Amino acid sequence: MKKGEIYEGIIEKVDFPNKGYVILEDQKILIKNGIPGQKVRFVIQKKRKNKAQGRILEIMEKSSLEKREPVCSSFPQCGGCMYQTMSYEDQLQMKERQIRELLEEVLIREGQVDKEGNADFVWEGIHGSPEEFCYRNKMEFSFGDEYKDGPLSLGLHKKGSTYDVLNTDDCKLVHKDMTDILTCVRDYFRERGVSYYRKMQHVGYLRHLLVRRGVTTGEILVHLVTTSQEQHDLEPLKEQLLSLQLEGKIVGIMHIINDSLSDVVKSDETRILYGKDWFYETLLGLKFRISTFSFFQPNSLAAEVLYSVVRSYVEDARGMEVFDLYSGTGTIAQLLAPVAREVIGVEIVEEAVEAARKNAELNGLSNCRFIAGDVLKVLDDLTEKPDMIILDPPREGVHPKALPKILSYGVKRIVYVSCKATSLAEDMETFLHAGYRLEKACCVDQFCQTVWTEAVAVFVRE
Repeated sequence: MKKGEIYEGIIEKVDFPNKGYVILEDQKILIKNGIPGQKVRFVIQKKRKNKAQGRILEIMEKSSLEKREPVCSSFPQCGGCMYQTMSYEDQLQMKERQIRELLEEVLIREGQVDKEGNADFVWEGIHGSPEEFCYRNKMEFSFGDEYKDGPLSLGLHKKGSTYDVLNTDDCKLVHKDMTDILTCVRDYFRERGVSYYRKMQHVGYLRHLLVRRGVTTGEILVHLVTTSQEQHDLEPLKEQLLSLQLEGKIVGIMHIINDSLSDVVKSDETRILYGKDWFYETLLGLKFRISTFSFFQPNSLAAEVLYSVVRSYVEDARGMEVFDLYSGTGTIAQLLAPVAREVIGVEIVEEAVEAARKNAELNGLSNCRFIAGDVLKVLDDLTEKPDMIILDPPREGVHPKALPKILSYGVKRIVYVSCKATSLAEDMETFLHAGYRLEKACCVDQFCQTVWTEAVAVFVRE
């Protein structure tokens, strides 16, 4: 088996996240973007000793799990979804197995086992999203072309491509209001022959379209992201957007200038073309002010499920000093504040901290304190000692130097919310070595049709 050679095989299993395996010639070959049971034709991309990785060239036979037709015309070319052809029940079962096995493997290796040698913890399964489709409250669309020198496109990237952009006019991850806005914006600039930003040459005008829509309010923010390399009159676009027949209501239209080389939505300058740059969303009875760059869970209804699980895993925070580390816009902190003595949130993104403070004030909570800074450094300056800790770190998990500091407090209960369960599994080893045990865990699916899911775990110390 050599790099560049082409083979056929059946994907035996898919581990989290998106790691499928084909067994050939006693060789385990990693194959991404597949579904268990698919017969695939693939090319070897990497080969080192006993490890090999392949890229799918063709799906020769469908999996028995593919029981329905895709609901989006861009499937399977689009990289936004993976599992549209699977029933939602089968998606949940696969994700549940992936996360459970991931945690069990660590516990068995580290010796937290019962008399039969099985992982000794309570696994509480998976909570599905209340809505399977049209659940995202935020989406970043890219300008580009579907093929070299083709007409202007606006949508999501082709699977595995950094440059090719599909017109995702019927994307089913977002509300139809968002795709109607997308179509309006793309057609407006296509008719006028306006250029898009070419990432290799660093020339061009149009970069991204960012749309946010409140699930409970229907309020919509539209953000056009461009470079400063050209000047265009955006007044007619504004009028066209406001004339759209939408289920919700556009409350703000922004023009964001971004001349950075990185392909991310950021602002060098923001111009409000219409209305305001924020709206309110409601979550578990609390109001949150959402602005352009505010972090907020992308699936509002599933976030209510997630935070309800977190609240139940906390059990009893009455009269406690609670640390909410990696607190984002302070959602968890505000859920616990009514019963806790004090909740201190620490978050490195200053805008998120400012939003958390405003939201706490909005909800009449005076015992929440939010600190902007790196958890690693902030903990050195805090004089308060927590009775309980909530962790909701970014995908890479808790900083390896910060984790020993957190565990050194010796609190009896730590609730860990993970958006990438492999990072949770890595951090678990440090928890177990520090005298904690995994009491229980579950997962909450916020990202239907995709490879991702959230995991929630409780670590206790006797």
